[in-house]
Amino acid sequence: MNIENIKQPFIKTFPGDFSDNPMQRNTPKVLFSTIRPAGFDNPKLIIFNEKLSEQIGLGTYEDKDLNFLVGNHLPENIQPYATAYAGYQFGNWAGQLGDGRAIYAGEITNNNQTTEIQWKGAGATPYSRHADGRAVLRSSVREYLMSEAMYHLRVPTTRALSLSLTGEKVVRDMMYNGNPQEEKGAVIIRTAESFLRFGHFELLSAQKEYQTLKNLADFTIKNYYPEITSEDTQKYKDFFGSICKRTADLMVEWYRVGFVHGVMNTDNMSALGLTIDYGPYSMMDEYDLNFTPNTTDLPGRRYSFGKQGQISQWNLWQLANALYPLINDETFMEKTLNDYGNYFWEAHDKMLCSKFGFDNLLKEDEDFFTNWQGLMQELQLDYTLFFNRLEKHDELSNVTTLFQDISYTVLDEEKLRKLNHFIGSYQTRLDKNSISKEEAILMMKKNNPKFTLRNYLLFECIEEINEGKTGLLDQLIHALENPYEEIYPEFSKKRPSKYNDISGCSTLSCSS
Repeated sequence: MNIENIKQPFIKTFPGDFSDNPMQRNTPKVLFSTIRPAGFDNPKLIIFNEKLSEQIGLGTYEDKDLNFLVGNHLPENIQPYATAYAGYQFGNWAGQLGDGRAIYAGEITNNNQTTEIQWKGAGATPYSRHADGRAVLRSSVREYLMSEAMYHLRVPTTRALSLSLTGEKVVRDMMYNGNPQEEKGAVIIRTAESFLRFGHFELLSAQKEYQTLKNLADFTIKNYYPEITSEDTQKYKDFFGSICKRTADLMVEWYRVGFVHGVMNTDNMSALGLTIDYGPYSMMDEYDLNFTPNTTDLPGRRYSFGKQGQISQWNLWQLANALYPLINDETFMEKTLNDYGNYFWEAHDKMLCSKFGFDNLLKEDEDFFTNWQGLMQELQLDYTLFFNRLEKHDELSNVTTLFQDISYTVLDEEKLRKLNHFIGSYQTRLDKNSISKEEAILMMKKNNPKFTLRNYLLFECIEEINEGKTGLLDQLIHALENPYEEIYPEFSKKRPSKYNDISGCSTLSCSS
């Protein structure tokens, strides 16, 4: 791989701590600390993303590259570092946080596209907060596969370059219930245009480091928001407005594919509108606006599926507070954040139109969508499979045949009556399209995936990899690279009942 082409403009631009000291501590007035990965004696590569490597300019993999993929024996041009940020966790200010398990290698440019590269699980940093900076195989497989799945679903996201075993054992209490166990350690390399978060701006603003805050905003605009050409205060207004739009667009995409992040703390929010930090996430099985996959989020369900749009707006309020010293216009901030809700809901309803095959948004659709949500929740219908079945326009008269096996409850006579009534209203609404039913079906197939990476499939895959098998891993990668096709019909089924109460198959903890 062409690792000699990796550059490090971030540490040449901002104040940092160059001591390489891994002691966990506060690092005021700096945005990063240099740190060396721990190093591992017996690493083993599980998977390498050749297509991504070529795309970003690293080139082909050779056996000697394994040392780089786990952070061993780095060349002189790479001075690894971890960044400092802050944030609100579950609605409470947590102060300084930072990259506790992530260590940056730097960035590489190919075809005018810049990509940041970082290890996750390669050792402790000053921001590990009394943790070891390691990652277990379980969580690393989940991040590798889900970030790639989201990319192929056309959802803005970080991506995964490689997944390797470290040869170490790592102790984790998976469910935070006092039962720690040894698990296989792993390192993932993940990539993104940038990993900058709301929390980087929050940290500087909280510390009143306003000049560095301005420099960071200028750096972000110059490198990642080339469409912003305004000057002075207007530049920062346009910057905040663009972040709001990208964030709303991201939330709409999450709803389109049925993704629940599980831990939308402000430090887990991308300044570029990307999906970052794949922890206790889940794809939606049975439709439930109150579903949260994160056991740490119970019982409040702050980060449940139905609240993701609302929480993203709350998080943007906190970013607005952080950027206020650069903008100093309370009226603008309030209007922008109020407009966010209007923009989000309009985009959300247009997205639902695409899933139902409607070519335009009508005033009556708001009631239609509300009725649909209530029906889905009451009948416990599988989110992905419902739309797949709805595409079969010519067969909708037989709801028992089409929908009985995608419900997580028994569809009795009364439930089937309600479903029949809804299908009738759907067909009436379809007749108001200005496009043909064939064109409507094509629209639906483009926006409704046939395959989503469900937690039970990840659970089975992790079990196999722990046993040294990769058959299911290979199948899942093939399927997630083609999510709008039915590559493996056995994956296009609702979650088997045997997995309903197994940890890791529907709910997980932040440690997952």
